[in-house]
Amino acid sequence: MNLEPLSPDNATVVLVDYAVGFANLLRSHDLREHIANVAGLAETAKLYGSGLVVTNGEASKPSGPLYPELLAIIGDQPVIERTTAFNSFLDPVFSEAVRAAGRRKLIIGGVATDGCVLQTVLGALREGYEPYVVVDASASLSKEAHDAAVQRMVLAGVVPVTWWSVAAEFQLEPRFADAPHRARLMGDHQPAMTMAGRTFFAGVKQGRLAAATA
Repeated sequence: MNLEPLSPDNATVVLVDYAVGFANLLRSHDLREHIANVAGLAETAKLYGSGLVVTNGEASKPSGPLYPELLAIIGDQPVIERTTAFNSFLDPVFSEAVRAAGRRKLIIGGVATDGCVLQTVLGALREGYEPYVVVDASASLSKEAHDAAVQRMVLAGVVPVTWWSVAAEFQLEPRFADAPHRARLMGDHQPAMTMAGRTFFAGVKQGRLAAATA
């Protein structure tokens, strides 16, 4: 395992087939949490300026276009429409986009975990990249299918990560020491952690008020 930290300079975030037609078929994760995690991963790439490659099948097919929540974050980022199935690296436009990003570490999330994500990750290994699979921003038709695909990737040498851990690791870059990016990501996509922070600071405030009036 390569212990070099993930950074925006050495990693490309790859988003695979987050099509609206798949969303209601997913059963491995709660749909609202899944969409929030996907949005968090995409916003992490945009805020920290890592490489970013986005692909989908043909939008005219039943699977349809990308999640609107994702499109709102990526803005004018090109979306590579593939006619080939499963392994995105079989599409020359996709392969060239990843190559042009110039980073050997690929942080890959998508749907389905046991379909296009698995085959794209294995394709990345064959191409000599160092792939990381974002387990909480990927999903399948069942938890069993998701878990089995993740296990297969791990056995092949792929590193499992979460989108929030990627954001935390990017924040460790010295130039982001005082950047508000992680706080913004927390506010946008981690409501429980945001509420916990508010509770803590409310308690600190009450303690200071009590001390001042004692």
